[in-house]
Amino acid sequence: MVATKQFDLQQFLATRTDAVNRALDKFLPSEKTKPATIHKAMRYSLFAGGKRMRPAVLLAAAEACGGKGSDAMPLACAVECIHTYSLIHDDLPAMDNDDFRRGKPTNHKVFGEGVAVLAGDALLTQAFEIAAQCKKFPRYPHNKIILEIAKASGSLQLIAGQVADLEGEGKKLSVDELKFIHERKTSALLCCSIRLGGMSANCSAAQLKALTAFGYNVGLAFQVIDDILDVTQTSEQLGKTAGKDVAVQKATYPSIVGLEKSRKIAEQLTAKAFAALKIFKGNAVALEALAEYLLKRNK
Repeated sequence: MVATKQFDLQQFLATRTDAVNRALDKFLPSEKTKPATIHKAMRYSLFAGGKRMRPAVLLAAAEACGGKGSDAMPLACAVECIHTYSLIHDDLPAMDNDDFRRGKPTNHKVFGEGVAVLAGDALLTQAFEIAAQCKKFPRYPHNKIILEIAKASGSLQLIAGQVADLEGEGKKLSVDELKFIHERKTSALLCCSIRLGGMSANCSAAQLKALTAFGYNVGLAFQVIDDILDVTQTSEQLGKTAGKDVAVQKATYPSIVGLEKSRKIAEQLTAKAFAALKIFKGNAVALEALAEYLLKRNK
């Protein structure tokens, strides 16, 4: 853990975010490409100032396995497109009905609901177009890469989490039911990102297993802390509407087990994540630093 303190996470995030943004700008059609409205809407949400956390962990995982950032970049851009599409759709009036995202009006508030739906659809499709442009990795050919992304973003994972989340509003859920939502709505894509990073470095089976354990636990911790922040932070601090979960009677970890136990759960999950990285023998300092950063979001 000493190495984590010496690691300059802010510089890592700044340089990787800049690289991801430049790559995304090249991969996406320009705002002037017809029909201009859809490309403006896609870019509006994609470049609205997100933390690029999924691309960051993907690139960090690639580094931990001795890979190149250039090999991992198409996959980093693909997962960010999927993440952004999910946010656009989550914010729609038919779902979470949010007015702000990343400190700015949500996509449907600017472009209307119809275009917002299509912008999300287009970003999801764009993700596969970008991912298909990655190089061939000996252990992980294109079919495995595409399958990895499709499974994480499909009806058994990301979409399953959103459906369960919608159906759970106003109901008293158990911790297991809430965990089902978080495992799929948040942890699935984060874990997928980390696995893809390892795959882009042609990682071994043992390394992929370790990255999977890391991603699963950090992904769950990330969402638990998100629940905590919704009841402890202001809208200005969050960059989105605070207190929404309470307002719509959405089940959260604090509402089910309380604030302190929620914090403890997040700490336990992150401890498990750190333990999974031992196999890398000090080469996963970026991943360790990212996990620490995610845990400290509740302070």
